[in-house]
Amino acid sequence: MNLKEDFYQKANSLWWAGRKDGEYLRSYFHELVEFVDAQFEEIPILKKNQKGYGLIGYCCQEGVRRNHGRIGAAHGPRAIRNMLAPLANHLEENIKIIDFGNLHCLHEEMETTQQLLGNQVFKLLERGYIPLLMGGGHDIAYGHYLGLKLFLDNQEKNKSLGIINLDAHFDLRNSKNGTNSGTPFFEIALDTKNNHKKFNYLCLGIQKTSNTRLLFNTANDLEVDYVLSQDFHKENMVAIREKVSVFIDKVDYIYLTMDLDGFSSAYAPGVSASSPYGFSPEAATEVIKFICNSKKLISSDIAELNPTYDQDNCTARLASGLLYSIIQNQEN
Repeated sequence: MNLKEDFYQKANSLWWAGRKDGEYLRSYFHELVEFVDAQFEEIPILKKNQKGYGLIGYCCQEGVRRNHGRIGAAHGPRAIRNMLAPLANHLEENIKIIDFGNLHCLHEEMETTQQLLGNQVFKLLERGYIPLLMGGGHDIAYGHYLGLKLFLDNQEKNKSLGIINLDAHFDLRNSKNGTNSGTPFFEIALDTKNNHKKFNYLCLGIQKTSNTRLLFNTANDLEVDYVLSQDFHKENMVAIREKVSVFIDKVDYIYLTMDLDGFSSAYAPGVSASSPYGFSPEAATEVIKFICNSKKLISSDIAELNPTYDQDNCTARLASGLLYSIIQNQEN
């Protein structure tokens, strides 16, 4: 499925406003970003030893609406870009960062938007870029997975994929009554089963009060591994690293997805479903560093930023810092 013109919005330099330091070039993140119109322009070929990251916004809140969450996540990608733009640049010179624009969900056609997203993810992976996607609801994960699946089936047939989710929720709701932001990993589990592959899924930060007994039973039936939110903190990082290490060792590639509602509302008030009992940025960044050091990270996304409920751009700043952390730690 090619890009539908009405669903696609090309990147705009106004999203990346920021100061400049006179003769000092590339002092800030916004000075690194290039723009490609995904409808009409080819993805640039990376030079030897160059590392590329492709940014795509998933401006979709339809899954959140269907899941009875707070509306506003469609504006998340713009807010993340706004907070990424002024960050000081400490990245290596061989980094290429391209903004490929946004996909918008129109007419409640979430499934179409997911398909379009998957196609763009596939194209980025095919050219050697690491996709960094910005949501939008956590239904971004299924669209993201479609692109990963297409890439692995076409380019890496014998390679296995592991999904690590930093989240308060399993998002394993049964999709037989319709898909939403709470069903993406159940959909992925069904797809892997239908294709006779193993569903490799690790959740970090799960809250008991946010997941029913049925969801825990589903997770156990699907052999999902997880760490509860009460145990997901920096002081317990030795045990967490051991669990993450075991998971990473059994797969070839890692797809890292981060739902901002897993963080405590002290750090992330601007989400679709906030909670004061979530985890901290310190725990998350430790895990990000560990995953990046494995050299198996193939792609990542951030979901559920809702600027309508944010305070002083606190949640958007957190999201931008997490993306920056991924890029920085990939280079070490």
